Amino acid sequence: MNENRITPVILSGGGGTRLWPLSTPKSPKQFLRLFGDNSLFQNTIKRGANKRKFTPPMIVGSAKHQELTHQQLAEIGVNDAIIILEPAARNTAPAIALAALCCDDDALMLVMPSDHLIGKEDSFLDAIECAKPAASDGYLITFGITPTKAETGYGYIKRGESLPEFKGAHNVPEFTEKPELKVAQQMLDNGNFLWNAGIFLLRADAYLDALNKYAPDILAATKKSLGNRNGNIILPDQQAFEASPSDSIDYAVMEKADKVAVVPIDPDWSDVGSWDSIVELHEAQYQGSDNITIGQSKTIDAKGNLIWSEDNEVQMIGVDNLIVIVNEGKVVILPRGQSQKVKKLSE
Repeated sequence: MNENRITPVILSGGGGTRLWPLSTPKSPKQFLRLFGDNSLFQNTIKRGANKRKFTPPMIVGSAKHQELTHQQLAEIGVNDAIIILEPAARNTAPAIALAALCCDDDALMLVMPSDHLIGKEDSFLDAIECAKPAASDGYLITFGITPTKAETGYGYIKRGESLPEFKGAHNVPEFTEKPELKVAQQMLDNGNFLWNAGIFLLRADAYLDALNKYAPDILAATKKSLGNRNGNIILPDQQAFEASPSDSIDYAVMEKADKVAVVPIDPDWSDVGSWDSIVELHEAQYQGSDNITIGQSKTIDAKGNLIWSEDNEVQMIGVDNLIVIVNEGKVVILPRGQSQKVKKLSE
């Protein structure tokens, strides 16, 4: 099994519309440098940098971002990645199928979104090691984040009984899509519900077998699309790939399969899913400051604001708790707490 190493499968085809106008179709969220010198994509790649534990990464992303992907890989010295360029967006189930079809049957795939932030990487890697025995046995492993609040923007995984033969893994009695606040609070109070982070550890053949059983049209279309390869670049056929249903791995497989398990983790995780989450993640760094400012600003009697404008100076007087984003001639202004609505502006 790849000398017992894990293959990182990085999903980087997302559009990042919730961080518009900084995140754009040309340069979506995963390629932005939101926290330091590296992008979220680069930090995700670097999580699999230990060559004793991981094979070279496999990236499944949009053909539209081929140049940007190569550029950011080169910046962190990665030249051995296998890059699968999706000709169209078809959600996570087909994207992971492409990767699984390009792996050895018994390869363990660590599937990670490219636009998440993980603060405690040691904790994350420990959880991966904990999950390896069950995944090697054919369990489809999902990682559940210990919730810190009643969050309505995430799906939830119910943690069931422990699997006696696999320490740290639990069965999954149910998945719940994004709940109303009252239900989310009940789940938090219950203590046995975890946030669904969309991170998985899967044997390639176990995933393909599940697809064959529960979503055969996805498997057939992705199989048919493969064949065009140029070195480390794989170019699925557009017509064949577009014939695949667009579905998430959760709907297509995880909510239906029998051999599913969850490993709880608490790695200081965020999906960086809104401008409000950006505020929360930067607040510790800017503790004691009236405002969080990225770029240029001048303020008088203004507090609790996020101001992100690298090209133009933003001047504010007498306003509090606003989010102001300026990028490429676009200006978005909204009260803190309402950033989930930003996606509608980009549509």
